[in-house]
Amino acid sequence: MSGAALGLEIVFVFFLALFLLHRYGDFKKQHRLVIVATLLAWYLCFLIVFILPLDVSTTIYNRCKLAVNSSPAEGNGSYVTLAPSKQKCFKPWSYIPDGIMPIFWRVVYWTSQFLTWILLPFMQSYARSGGFSITGKIKTALIENAIYYGTYLLIFGAFLIYVAVNPNFNLQWNQLQTIGIAAANTWGLFLLVLLLGYGLVEIPRSHWNGAKRGYLLMKTYFKAAKLMTEKADAEENLEDIMEEVRKVSESIKYNHPLRKCVDTILKKCPTEYQERMGRNMDDYEDFDERQNSYPSEKSLAKLHKQVIYSVQRHRRTQVQWQILLEQAFYLEDVAKNESSATRQFVHTFHSQEPENKIIQYFYTPTVEWYWECLLRPWFYRVLAVVLATFSVIVVWSECTFFSTKPVLSLFAVFIQLAEKTYNYIYIEMACFLTIFFLSICVYSTVFRIRVFNYYYLASHHQTDAYSLLFSGMLFCRLTPPLCLNFLGLTHMDATISHKNTQPTAYTSIMGSMRVLSFIADGFYIYYPMLVVILCIATYFSLGTRCLNLLGFQQFMGDSEMTSDLIDEGKELIRREKRKRQRQEEGENRRREWKERYGNRDDSTRSRAVHTDQKESSFSETNANRPLSKYTRSNGRTERDRIELLQDAEPLDFNADSVNDDPLESDSGRYQPGGRYLSMSRSKIFDDV
Repeated sequence: MSGAALGLEIVFVFFLALFLLHRYGDFKKQHRLVIVATLLAWYLCFLIVFILPLDVSTTIYNRCKLAVNSSPAEGNGSYVTLAPSKQKCFKPWSYIPDGIMPIFWRVVYWTSQFLTWILLPFMQSYARSGGFSITGKIKTALIENAIYYGTYLLIFGAFLIYVAVNPNFNLQWNQLQTIGIAAANTWGLFLLVLLLGYGLVEIPRSHWNGAKRGYLLMKTYFKAAKLMTEKADAEENLEDIMEEVRKVSESIKYNHPLRKCVDTILKKCPTEYQERMGRNMDDYEDFDERQNSYPSEKSLAKLHKQVIYSVQRHRRTQVQWQILLEQAFYLEDVAKNESSATRQFVHTFHSQEPENKIIQYFYTPTVEWYWECLLRPWFYRVLAVVLATFSVIVVWSECTFFSTKPVLSLFAVFIQLAEKTYNYIYIEMACFLTIFFLSICVYSTVFRIRVFNYYYLASHHQTDAYSLLFSGMLFCRLTPPLCLNFLGLTHMDATISHKNTQPTAYTSIMGSMRVLSFIADGFYIYYPMLVVILCIATYFSLGTRCLNLLGFQQFMGDSEMTSDLIDEGKELIRREKRKRQRQEEGENRRREWKERYGNRDDSTRSRAVHTDQKESSFSETNANRPLSKYTRSNGRTERDRIELLQDAEPLDFNADSVNDDPLESDSGRYQPGGRYLSMSRSKIFDDV
């Protein structure tokens, strides 16, 4: 089994990252490089979280093996003896051979750092650029990132000059590498504590509120009112941008040098606007002689960028509105079915998407009623209590993990108890649950936060390229300090435990933080205590109240603005519900009409076809007979056909004279004046 667990987790994590990226990104419309870069960033970060427990169990086994093989004199030397010298060490089922983990962590870590500090920022600017060529986009991306890269180079250059001039410092390459890693981890830890303090409180509270049907419905009404405002704003913005595109398309003709840029912009517009605007390909103008003011390529690139943004925002609001409507209708159905005596869940509207037959077989209306109306609220309450317990343990451990005698961190206590018996399954499960819960608190906050319309992770394939790349940057910057924080909570980091034991392979590539003692003994230990203040602020919704005072409407039960928005959202949902009901009633009537009269129409159609066949056979029979006997009949039939064809001719009421019977006219229906006539002016009002 050596290395088998590592291989299985590598494959599993890849498909997990691919699934999440498919949920938020759009593989068909977004650029392949954006998809690949984001997938790689997410994959590496998730991989670190899943592989780190295996590194911990392997390190504990190596410590045991070293303690058993060492003599009593050696036990007091370089490594502390953690087990009796006669005790036998059992190899864990997930043991990873020596030499694999250091190489693995080095590749994963430095690849993620290259992505977050160099490649992804450049790709962000490249994705948002409105240039019409690869060279133009690269140029724009380099200009936008010049300040970003220049700042880091300036700080690093000043530090190198200071080290070179000061004789007290004698830093080597490994120490400079450690300083760079420490600087990156410090920045990540600063952001990590902020996100962790929000997630530790908000995740249990959201699950507890998920058991309250009335709360969820009121919040859905509130979201509907806000989303309708955003949707209307997106539509208005799209109309304004499309009007500018129309003016540009009309001013720049097909023979203008910038017409290719205009065509590129038109391709990004919605189909209905493309058909409305069209292309002015008929008019030719000599642009060398006429002194007209035409937009420059720079202004067209700016317009191209605005078109991409407005179209993406409009599409996203449309999809989110439909999803929110389905959610509101379902919550209203749950509220109605709670008092159902039949205990069968009845939907107001049928699902628009075809359901799986296996799910329909097991998830019957009765099972759905018991789950939605009876079991699900209790399940969410129990889950909220479990998550709240984990949050309390994390907060306590963050405030006490620096204490080694006695050990106050509960996670360190759990790991050390399992380490005495070498229960590797328990060690790996405890480590996995701990780091998994920390990751959920941090990563879920990344998925929830929204920075106006610049960064927003929207599900159902509605996230733009800029937000995907930005999320990859955040994950790569947050994951290394998250793992170091986890190792500190479990006292697996020698910097925290102050023991001269064998370090994990992950901390070995980070180097010794003793190079920067004020960071190792100060910031890394005392800054995580700030999570207590952040949890208290999140519990009392201080951030929500501040945003509400600044004019950003937030869901608050004691706010008058919230009540107004809830009423507005309720009316919007009621209006959309009536509209959906009318559509379904119309479809049902058409379906009933087709079922009732469909057979009759089919029989009528079959009789008509049979009659046509009889007439055609009769005419063929008459054609074989002598024509002299049926000259009058055939002439009358031909005359009727001509009259039927002539009924569609236009009438001319100004003609001087018209034959009563156009069939007897020698010149047919065409008169010298160039008009087709069908009736006489003198006999128009004979029947009046």
